[in-house]
Amino acid sequence: MSAAPSHGARALHSSGRARVSAAQKQEPVIVFVAGGKEMAIPAGAVHEIRSTDSLAGEAALLEQADFPWIRHTIERGGTTHYVVSVGSFFGLSRTRPSLVLVLRGVRCALLIDRIERMDSLSAIYALPRAFQGDERRWFLGLALFDDGAVPMLNPRGLLTTEQMERLDARLTASLSGVPA
Repeated sequence: MSAAPSHGARALHSSGRARVSAAQKQEPVIVFVAGGKEMAIPAGAVHEIRSTDSLAGEAALLEQADFPWIRHTIERGGTTHYVVSVGSFFGLSRTRPSLVLVLRGVRCALLIDRIERMDSLSAIYALPRAFQGDERRWFLGLALFDDGAVPMLNPRGLLTTEQMERLDARLTASLSGVPA
């Protein structure tokens, strides 16, 4: 099911800014559930989808109080990815996540409950003004489907550069046995 652009439609550009669009090419998206809520992410941002069971032996425990939504890391191609529990990050209901979306070009993976469906969009709608502060970094906009609107997650927006640097320092310290 795809949404046809209307007068309020916006196309997202690599700069992260939205503009009014005419007909755009269809962008594939993954609609997933985390903490009982539907969200979407551009399919091109996802490098790999794994079950939590298949990662059990690969995930390393990372305990730190500042980032309670990150409890594990995984290694991919010699690079550490921080596994962000999407439900915990957004303060949603506690669930038993079963999938990990390893993101492309970002040292982050998303712990989610399940994939609801694959879909395509011709437009991403700008966030309402009620979205303020960090929320504007976390989401690209709203994906409109026949059955409603779903927030479109920004794959590069969950962890800031500063947060990644702090996590890296803690990980390095924990591997060397020195407190961070």
